Amino acid sequence: MRHLHASSRSIARSLTGVAAALTLLAGTAHADATLDKIKQRGKVTIGVLANGGPFGSIDPATQQLVGWNPELARALAKGLGVEAELVQVQTATRTQFLQAGKVDLLIASMELNPDRAEILGYAPTPFFRVGGTAAVRKDSGITQWSDLRGKAVCVSQGSSFAKPLTTEYGAQVQGYKSSSDSLLALRGGNCVAAVHDSTLIHPLVGKNAEWAQYAAPITTEILPAPSVVWTRKGEADTIAAVDKVVQKWHRSGWLIATEKRLGITPANPYLVELQAKLKTASR
Repeated sequence: MRHLHASSRSIARSLTGVAAALTLLAGTAHADATLDKIKQRGKVTIGVLANGGPFGSIDPATQQLVGWNPELARALAKGLGVEAELVQVQTATRTQFLQAGKVDLLIASMELNPDRAEILGYAPTPFFRVGGTAAVRKDSGITQWSDLRGKAVCVSQGSSFAKPLTTEYGAQVQGYKSSSDSLLALRGGNCVAAVHDSTLIHPLVGKNAEWAQYAAPITTEILPAPSVVWTRKGEADTIAAVDKVVQKWHRSGWLIATEKRLGITPANPYLVELQAKLKTASR
């Protein structure tokens, strides 16, 4: 009987080991489930941010999403060999959209930082680099970040710029649902500056007649960081497939050409640097 009990224990241990292995395999399969679903349905759902300007807006004639973020999303779908379904997201909720499975990927002006990398996955090759810029009235007297100390500053809810504005520069940060709401608050006199991605602010104050009384006088950017395509955590196959497409954009010069065609100024020197780096690495 003792021998039988020992055999039973041995079998139990073996079954436990098999169960653990199956659990591990299931976890691995789950990690790559997004790419499988994308291929099976022949479509990838990508969340994009469209705050206006060349980086993303809605064409009033067609009601279609146009600009840098939407163009990259469609090109990414093409590179993956599937159709693109674009979903407009907001700054405050874009992460939740991805985590909840409402979108497969995000190209939504989300720069890489440690906090985001803790909870999301991402393709390691960036497609841009951007930091925060302040829009202020030309008569505000504000010329540097330290001038914002003790003053009300508008940002979007969930903006990564809120923390350094508060801790490093002593600003009184006010969060708004979207960048549009934040900019309206600036024009309404609720704050002395609105801080958003430089890619939104520069075209606005440089080309829009309605913003003729405003400027972006602070020459340095706050929290400059690379822009990446975001995935859910642990989706290794999806990340690898997306990164392969992004690297092709750089090597072919497509990103630089698209930036020029869309009239994005000032031109981002980071794209030229990264193209040269990737071309050298591929030799």
